[in-house]
Amino acid sequence: MKKIAFLVAALPLAASAADSLVVYSARAEQLTKPIFEAYTKETGVNIRFVADKEGPLMERLKAEGSNSEADIFMTVDAGNLWQADNAGLFQPFKSATITQNIPANLRDPENAWTGLSVRARTIFFNKDKVKPEQLSSYEDLASAKWKGKLCLRTSKKVYNQSLVATLISDIGKEQTEAVVKGWVNNLAVPVFADDTKMLEAIAAGQCEVGIANSYYYGRLMKDKPTLPIGIFWANQSGKGVHVNVSGAGITKYSKNVKEATRFLEWLSSEKAQRMFADIDMEFPANPKVAPNAAVSAWGKFKPNLINVAIAGRKQAEAVMLMDRMGYK
Repeated sequence: MKKIAFLVAALPLAASAADSLVVYSARAEQLTKPIFEAYTKETGVNIRFVADKEGPLMERLKAEGSNSEADIFMTVDAGNLWQADNAGLFQPFKSATITQNIPANLRDPENAWTGLSVRARTIFFNKDKVKPEQLSSYEDLASAKWKGKLCLRTSKKVYNQSLVATLISDIGKEQTEAVVKGWVNNLAVPVFADDTKMLEAIAAGQCEVGIANSYYYGRLMKDKPTLPIGIFWANQSGKGVHVNVSGAGITKYSKNVKEATRFLEWLSSEKAQRMFADIDMEFPANPKVAPNAAVSAWGKFKPNLINVAIAGRKQAEAVMLMDRMGYK
């Protein structure tokens, strides 16, 4: 069991339960801790958090049931948020502030959770081997011209499951099967465990193109700015780039719904969104906030505006499809 971290001094004895919140977080601690601290400094509400991967945290919420201390569950990818809701771990909430701050396609249609930051899963290429004009779409990466030139992350990661789930919704099962089969046929090397290693393989010339989340590229290029990796916004003449969210919802048995809602509203505010953008090089979910300057330099793109909840609704179908097509 992971420790509960206290961000500020212990509460005074007279403090009420609403003076603190407990967050179960599957997000990187180096991102969330400064944001939680900023909320505590501004509001006086103490944030305690448990950090772990999304799977163990969801199992813990199930096991704790009505005895859980958790008020908020925070994780990456709409597929994971949908799974948490499907398991009955959230309670719906209403907030005019969040409705105003976060676009509808980045929120659960039934108000079980909201996106708080956005990542684009798009195409990356070796600038010494590929010209941007050679690239176009996820579907094109399945064509024979990329035979032996493609790198991918494993299909076991939810990010790729969400991308394939969205493709199923956009172009249908049969076409998606052909795309995934083409990807598998075009692999230069076995699939990678994470996006960073895959991007490094592109830079090293092991392959020429690949698909990754935008913030992995941002982090890597911040440390190694001379790597010959370029970013290309996929499907600009079609539905747009596949985008996903990190987000949060109020746990089913939270005893502090009012304060938990205020916390989520604050996370959607321009101040908190600025922190999401600057600390982790994600795109703000609140359109009033501009991306970090380094991220803005990548250029503007058309995002796919399908509701991100589709990533969860079609996740099982996507996993089975990838398995059938031999995508490991």
